[in-house]
Amino acid sequence: MSDRYLNLVNSPVGSAVASRVGLPRPSVLRRYSAGDPLLPGPLLLGSTSGKPTAALRKLLTTAGAEVLDTLGETDRLAAVVLDARSVATPRDLSGLREFLAPGLKALGSSGRVIVLGTPTDGADITADAARQALDGIVRSLAKELRRGATANLLWVADDASLASALRFFLSGKSAYVDGQPLLLGAGKAPAPKDWDQPLAGKTALVTGAARGIGAAIAGVLARDGAHVIVADLTSAGEALAKVANRVGGTALHLDVASDKAPERLLEHLAAHTKGLDVLVHNAGITRDKLLANMKPEQWDSVIAVNLESQLRIDAALLGSDQLNAQARVVCLSSTTGLSGNRGQTNYGATKAGVLGLVRSSAAAFAAHGDSTINAIAPGFIDTEMTAKMPLATREVARRLSSLQQAGLPIDVAEAVSWLSSPGAGGVNGQVLRVCGQNLVGA
Repeated sequence: MSDRYLNLVNSPVGSAVASRVGLPRPSVLRRYSAGDPLLPGPLLLGSTSGKPTAALRKLLTTAGAEVLDTLGETDRLAAVVLDARSVATPRDLSGLREFLAPGLKALGSSGRVIVLGTPTDGADITADAARQALDGIVRSLAKELRRGATANLLWVADDASLASALRFFLSGKSAYVDGQPLLLGAGKAPAPKDWDQPLAGKTALVTGAARGIGAAIAGVLARDGAHVIVADLTSAGEALAKVANRVGGTALHLDVASDKAPERLLEHLAAHTKGLDVLVHNAGITRDKLLANMKPEQWDSVIAVNLESQLRIDAALLGSDQLNAQARVVCLSSTTGLSGNRGQTNYGATKAGVLGLVRSSAAAFAAHGDSTINAIAPGFIDTEMTAKMPLATREVARRLSSLQQAGLPIDVAEAVSWLSSPGAGGVNGQVLRVCGQNLVGA
């Protein structure tokens, strides 16, 4: 649904009024459209070691970025990238301030700040302390940026997925990802033949795809080249058929909470595909109630749909020949699973459980032909469900992020598609928050 306040304060009259009385002024975010360049302007590249590596520069220029080594007095920047992998002592951190400060002043609307760091490894206390400090710097910096700009931290343990990650985090596809650290590890992460169609030739299945975020995920996966199987309850058949037709995919009636769901899924894959390359666990329900007043069926149904179904389907796929090598599994969690929410103990349990599922099963998926499993944790997203909230509650929730607005289903879908791509093979067992950097539990 439309954010009328955001539209108002970005109109000529509304902007003037908001500025005069000191109201929040969220910016219209730069989101991806087919054919968009990686960035709408130049990128300033630097390194705490003194000079960025030729390899990093090549990754950026190959992606289409105009890379600057120095900042001119009149330059306006679309992005700032700092390679801080050489940080080893607290004093090294001053290099971040010296490089970033002038670049931030030249950063344009919906700009991007990306810091590359070396993850802690327990080998050197001083180095680990300095490296972990990058997390605090980037999270805090993200809360200082304005006009839709974002800041994120990539822990680079291995370069395998660096090219793909830079393309995602610099582009409009990461519009609602802010203040987040993500570990890039080892793994097979082949570059696609066409970066605009990274899922070409892949078969993907999305549960809960009849509407909302699930429908948006199906659309983006199809845009990126996948043949998409959209799955949902029989009762959602009409809506599901519309989604399948829109994305050029096929529909599967599937109750993920049913004991027979894994068997039915495997039978469908065996009969209609050459195996599954991408699985998106999106199906989920809410049955909100204070714990003291919650009925057993309200608790049990949420656990069954949101958590148990994922466990059973994953186990069935790993034990079959229907999950292809280098497959990608993406599980929808929630910021509620990280920070909790009043009246949602059942929902919070399942969304935290999904994070445990992802961490614990990462090794099993890696052993299955270098496959991966990761989680997306959306924050407040404008959907049909949130549209039914009381106006005041909805407006407050929208403003409680660094970007001062709700996300859109497309924001979640873009992150899912990136984690589903071959180039994200070095990301495994991770959680990526798509929350605009929630100010609560951030």
